[in-house]
Order: sequence, then C-alpha cells, then structure tokens
Amino acid sequence: MLLALLLAGCVRVPDSVRPVERFDVDRYLGQWYEIARLDHSFERGLTHVTATYSLRDDGGVSVLNRGFSQKKGRWDEASGKAYFVESPDQGFLKVSFFGPFYGAYVIFELDQDDYQYSLVSGPNKSYLWLLARTPEIDPELRDKLLQKASAAGFDVNELIFVDQQGTPGGSAKTNSLGAGP
Repeated sequence: MLLALLLAGCVRVPDSVRPVERFDVDRYLGQWYEIARLDHSFERGLTHVTATYSLRDDGGVSVLNRGFSQKKGRWDEASGKAYFVESPDQGFLKVSFFGPFYGAYVIFELDQDDYQYSLVSGPNKSYLWLLARTPEIDPELRDKLLQKASAAGFDVNELIFVDQQGTPGGSAKTNSLGAGP
C-alpha cells in the first residue's frame, strides 16, 4: 500500500499534517488492510490490498504491498524498504520501492492503544491511505478518521474504498506492482 510515494520524489511532511509521536514500530509490524486510498496508477483497479511490515537486519522496515487485479486475474506485489527520517519514536519514514529514490510515509493518525488503524500520507495531499488490522472497520470510526483527514486538507470525496470482501478469483500468479503504502 505504501505507498508510488517515490514518484513524488521527496521526503517531506505535507502542510497541516503532523507525524504521530510515541510511535512503536514493533507494534506497527504485521499485516494491514487498505480500507481506502486516493487513486494512483500504481494501485488502480486493485482489490484486497494489504501492506505487510517486518523488521530488516539493518534496522529498517521491509514493506510488502499486495493487491488483486481483477483485470489481469492475478495478484500484484511490490517490495520496498523504509527507514525513520528523524527518530524511531515518530511516525515519519522514508520508503523506497525503486533503488535509491525515497518518498515520505507519514503516519498522522494512529490507534495508540491497540494499533488497529492508521491514516498515512505521502509527501503531499494527493497521497492518503486509511489502513486497519481488519478488512473492515466500524462506519463511525471510518467517518471520524475521514473527518480528521479532511480537516488536514485531504480531498476525502475522492477516496476509493477498497473491496476486501470474499476471496478474489483468478490464479495465484503474482506480478510486480509500482508501490503503495
């Protein structure tokens, strides 16, 4: 999910967005479901999108984004790596899916108690993801998070709500995709 952030080509925090403090990467690791996103070519048409994070030996975070393309009848995947920009207790990372080029990964809303949902931005307000530990979230919580994103200047009317229902059809083939959260 995390992410195409590379296409923006910079590592910065958008205006009116603040990375979360007291961030604990160990609690953030594991699989997240993409609930909603702003549209970008690297994820266009994908359903059942997930992002899985794990620790790297060099202290960074491995990123595996995965989604099903109904049009192609297969799973698409993108592998990347992320590193903290300022400090490991702040939800501000740089992520790369293409060699030395990094883009911003800014966690600006997070369930600090249980790490069950997050709002993630890229380097500008054309990148937004709503992630959760489950394929669906409570509509009231979703609306609260969308209000937070809207107040920060994101166009939530343009969000795509990702189909996470059932098991996608097609073969188990995979292909490399651009990037994402």
